[in-house]
Amino acid sequence: MSPPAFRLAVVVPTPAHSGAAGPFTYGSEQPLAAGSLVRVPLGRREVLGVVWGDATEPPRGDEKPVAAVLEGLPALGEGWRRLVDFAAGYYQRGVGEVALAALPPQLRELTPAQWARRAKRGVAATPADPGAAAPALSSEQSAALERLRAEPGPFLLHGTTGSGKTEVYLRAVAETLAADPDAQALVMVPEINLTPQLQARFAERFGAQGVVALHSGLTNPQRLKAWLAAHAGAARIVLGTRMAVFASLPHLKLVIVDEEHDPSYKQQEGARYSARDLALYRGKSEGAKVVLGSATPSLESWHASEKGRYTRLEMPSRIGEGRLPQVRLVDMNLQPKKTVVAPGLVAAIQERIARGEQALLFLNRRGYAPVLACGNCEWKSECPHCSAFRVFHKVDRTLRCHHCGFTERVPRACPVCGNPDILPLGRGTERLEEHLAELFAGTTRPGGQPVRIGRIDADTTRTKGALEAQLDEVHTGAVDVLVGTQMVAKGHDFRRITLVAALNPDTALFSSDFRAPERLFALLMQAGGRAGRDAARAGHSELWVQTWHPTHALFGALRKHDYAAFAAQQLREREAAAMPPFSFQALVRAEARTQDVAQQFLRAASEAAQQLPDAPHVTVYPPVPMAVQRVADVERAQMVAEGISRPALQRFLAAWQPLLHEQRVKGLIRWAVDVDPQAI
Repeated sequence: MSPPAFRLAVVVPTPAHSGAAGPFTYGSEQPLAAGSLVRVPLGRREVLGVVWGDATEPPRGDEKPVAAVLEGLPALGEGWRRLVDFAAGYYQRGVGEVALAALPPQLRELTPAQWARRAKRGVAATPADPGAAAPALSSEQSAALERLRAEPGPFLLHGTTGSGKTEVYLRAVAETLAADPDAQALVMVPEINLTPQLQARFAERFGAQGVVALHSGLTNPQRLKAWLAAHAGAARIVLGTRMAVFASLPHLKLVIVDEEHDPSYKQQEGARYSARDLALYRGKSEGAKVVLGSATPSLESWHASEKGRYTRLEMPSRIGEGRLPQVRLVDMNLQPKKTVVAPGLVAAIQERIARGEQALLFLNRRGYAPVLACGNCEWKSECPHCSAFRVFHKVDRTLRCHHCGFTERVPRACPVCGNPDILPLGRGTERLEEHLAELFAGTTRPGGQPVRIGRIDADTTRTKGALEAQLDEVHTGAVDVLVGTQMVAKGHDFRRITLVAALNPDTALFSSDFRAPERLFALLMQAGGRAGRDAARAGHSELWVQTWHPTHALFGALRKHDYAAFAAQQLREREAAAMPPFSFQALVRAEARTQDVAQQFLRAASEAAQQLPDAPHVTVYPPVPMAVQRVADVERAQMVAEGISRPALQRFLAAWQPLLHEQRVKGLIRWAVDVDPQAI
């Protein structure tokens, strides 16, 4: 058989852990441009691959041929391939693994015949012309937009909650699209539940046909349709969660990352990338402007703006007559024993109800109670498969593990001693909802109807459309007091809420995770930002915080809404301890049948690392069990590698990869490297 006319380098979905991450060489009877999508044999199956260029390896004579080409699909652009190459190298993954994971699932599964039928339908153009008039700008918004026009960026838009950041985004997108008939814009949000309202704002301004969404909540056909529209250049505005950073946008001119501080931008499985950081790389690589927006920027972004690497745009005032809520700290040391909601807070909520306003009580723990326990013996509702307790869910009388999902009916009596008096310990949103119903049982709304308590968390929003329906009840005033987790504490524009209360925030003050105070401050600022967004009601908006540590410095900065002071204090502590952003970290995590095996692998990997050229510039700390040590009967351990030079750490990690592959031990299930981890 004659050799193929052309030899191609093709990336396929093989993980870095396989030790053969590609590209692989395939033969072809026709030349194919880099970025072309092909079907190729891989082992006993046929998979989708991406042509990465011409093969550079010497011919071996046994290269398998390309099985088929997805005709009619434009090649993935050079900018997209550069992004994938960078992400794979920086986050220590296989190029093919990253490339194929970035494509829609349905595209990966289509046969050439199915694709041919799909391609015949084509992709309709989606013009982005204005369907609504833009409101007048504040002086701060105008100043921010002027600098966006005049300077290259990247930009950090530091705007307080309610300052009108979204309007700045809308104007920046409109100007970008008006300046170039082919230009595309990418707007990212951290969580799926924030996508519908943002999409509604953009659809109102640019028309529903001018905006497509990309997130994991879409069906596979919906994702493919949106991706193809973006890839063909027909969709000029793409809204999405972290996965959207990999969207194929051939004419990308503007990238906006809203709530840039949010940890949800960090992928926690597979290629553990930061979508915010990749957005910055992509903007620089493709010549697109990048805007990071937040009321409470990440300390990494704030530090970069302090050093002049980002251009900081300040919008400290709320739009119109809106004012930030007054912060009230409730010293729980002075409250009656077993107080759940302080008497003063109850009275304040009653005042809101009497005025026809709403209150939001924030508790970042779902379920009825975090543990069920026996008063006679030591039994607690531990998960048999995880080193964690199963949460008591009263609504369906179950004990449910929030780590592995293991669920059982609540026992009638203690399974150890038979005591029928087993009681819930602690409090989740479900139990808080019940307690509030008791507290306000005799209170009526202005029209004489009984007070209605609502709850929004992961348990009440499981079914399709449930979240939208519950949010609509809040917006229309059908709910007087809303109980929720962090999913309602940020991003939502609740016009009737004038009081927000955080009931149990203290655990983050003394966490082993050095980022916990930063996240708590951001969450409280975001939660408080739900109050007083309507200027007519802003004069008496309040944020109540129930705490056992009212003199903590974090609460002092919160009372003044002084993010800059909080950031300065945190950065001083980080610098003194040589922690990010003054150093750079990577985690190696191992999962095994036993904790000994997991730590044995990590210790062997640590010893092997000492021979690497950059070892003197990187500190590898001893392995330790993870905070939740066992999940689904799998033991987990980790160790930190840290250095003050990012390039040195990257070189170290790249050289460490083959040594890690060599250290596989019996009983080891999997291991992974997490670069720039967000939780330790």
